[in-house]
Amino acid sequence: MAKYMLLLYVPPEARGAEARESGAAATLDDWFAYTDELEQAGAFVASDALQPIDAATTVRVRDAETLITDGPFAETKEMLGGYYLIDVPDLDAALAWAAKVPNAPYGSVEVRPIMEFERS
Repeated sequence: MAKYMLLLYVPPEARGAEARESGAAATLDDWFAYTDELEQAGAFVASDALQPIDAATTVRVRDAETLITDGPFAETKEMLGGYYLIDVPDLDAALAWAAKVPNAPYGSVEVRPIMEFERS
């Protein structure tokens, strides 16, 4: 088995109750059903949604000086809205799960294998 991070990106206009009510975004029931399906398949490891990007703070250290900025690291057309960490047999299985994520029809899902290190 291998672990993969599914990074969930959504356009800013697809967040919030108004977007869900208009059908422009997945409902909480859609997300709960997806999570239940992952759990029943034994693939679920962890998941969380993130607060909106206006709650983000970026920290950089340059020349021993800590620089703190409001907002995300870079401007994008889509924002990172959350993640799923899954444990599946291979990349094909991870891609199949990514295609089922409720935001896939209006956002994007980045699939990244997890690097695992052994400590000596």
